[in-house]
Amino acid sequence: CRSVLSTSSITTPSPSCSPARPASPTPSSVSVLAMAARGGAGRAGSKLDGAAPDSTDMANYFITYSYLYHQKDMLEDHKRTGAYYNACIQNMAQFKDKVVLDVGTGSGILAIFAARAGARKVYAVEATDMAKHARRLVAAQGLAGTVEVIQGVIESVELPEQVDIIISEWMGYFLLRESMLDSVLVARNKFLKPGGALYPSHARMFLAPITTNQTQRRQAELEAAVDGWSDFVREVKQYYDVDMSCLTEAYQEEQADYFSRTAAWADVHPSQALGPPACLKSYDLLMLTLEELKADLQATFKLRLLQPGPVEALAGYFDVQFRGSPENPADSPVTLTTAPDPTGATHWGQQVFFMHPGIQADEGTTIEGSLSMSRRSDNHRLMDVVVKHKVITGLREGQERTDLFHIE
Repeated sequence: CRSVLSTSSITTPSPSCSPARPASPTPSSVSVLAMAARGGAGRAGSKLDGAAPDSTDMANYFITYSYLYHQKDMLEDHKRTGAYYNACIQNMAQFKDKVVLDVGTGSGILAIFAARAGARKVYAVEATDMAKHARRLVAAQGLAGTVEVIQGVIESVELPEQVDIIISEWMGYFLLRESMLDSVLVARNKFLKPGGALYPSHARMFLAPITTNQTQRRQAELEAAVDGWSDFVREVKQYYDVDMSCLTEAYQEEQADYFSRTAAWADVHPSQALGPPACLKSYDLLMLTLEELKADLQATFKLRLLQPGPVEALAGYFDVQFRGSPENPADSPVTLTTAPDPTGATHWGQQVFFMHPGIQADEGTTIEGSLSMSRRSDNHRLMDVVVKHKVITGLREGQERTDLFHIE
């Protein structure tokens, strides 16, 4: 995901949950296709290796995770990595002599944690060539006899046995971006023993009203972009005698879509909150079905302001809990939260949905509404969010307003 930035530095969304760093290697279309085409052939890997992702999904999603610089960025998020470490090491009785499946192992770090917590066998599945680095890292820790790294998409993998625990770091921006939870549920349905546990086992999504100077800044950037088009049209006409003005409306819509309707990564400070968050959704991952997950998310919310507005944005974030299962509960439950934190954000940060104009509201006012989230038709790993809301002050009820946002 993102490097830690303040709300004074909103970043441009990148194709996957990874930092946009110009100095880092960028895969060419040739390398993407080559990685996808290799499949299970020609690799000194596991006999359990499965199929590679298809070329489109590789280019849109998986390719980022094949670079060590991205694995490093995630591992440097100590709130994230520390939560998984504690979930394993503080619950060694739950892992002792168990068979564990790590879905999307990346560098292999979670598989190593599970092995050190006492697992008898760990199957670590990774779709990309990062599997090669994971094998090397596992061997360097002296765990090659316990951890077997398998390269391939989990949907194509066959294991020789059922597992007691599935561990995975599947969360994306605002929890569901990336749609990797699909693969975890496929693995659960296929490989988890009755009574087995998921780590994490539960997840929640939150929405909070905040103040931020970025709403006005984004609006100013939009106006500057639109004004710049007029100069462009004039220059093209002057130099080349081509009238571009017929595209003005399309350009304005394109810029409005980016500046006004695209959610942004942010490191929100708790002091920016104008009231407590609303819990939009709570998931028990043992019970959640694929059909429920793939359906549009529908949630209602009530946000009570403890400070006067304007509410210039809504901040979306999540937490996950590592509780084990009813049959094998964790001795020491662990929570990983991406809520605003004075010590700084996790690499997920918060997703900020800008409100322009801001919602004018007094202390004690309630903002009531609904939020729906759906997968984009052109890329199922990206999300569209529709927020409908109205302001209620005492007995006075304002008009309903609808805003559309993209999580990219």
